[in-house]
Amino acid sequence: MTESIRMTVTTDKAPGAIGPYSQAVKTDSLVFVSGQLALEPATGNLVTGDIQSETRQAMENLKNVLEAAGSSLEKVVKTTLFIKDMGDFPVINEVYGEFFQNNPPARACVEIARLPKDANFEIEAIGLL
Repeated sequence: MTESIRMTVTTDKAPGAIGPYSQAVKTDSLVFVSGQLALEPATGNLVTGDIQSETRQAMENLKNVLEAAGSSLEKVVKTTLFIKDMGDFPVINEVYGEFFQNNPPARACVEIARLPKDANFEIEAIGLL
């Protein structure tokens, strides 16, 4: 019996972990991306202004971590969205759709009370390698 591979993924094209976790972990065939906030990779500062900008940065961070793992947005099979205000859902959904235009993955969306750094949006994903 062969043993499964488990490797952590890191990239400077996405913000570093702000706690005891990895940006992503990959196995033989899957990559599990930790929640991505709208943090600028170079500074670690939260993108502010509007929910559209915040969502777009978090999605770019997700894309960059996936690519560092050897995957891509096209290989994502499941995402989970964490939203501070469900009233922002239409705008978030519009930006999300720009990144997943064809054959979008399965998805869950949850309204939550608070996110790290008082962000308004966070996304995590599972993708194929």
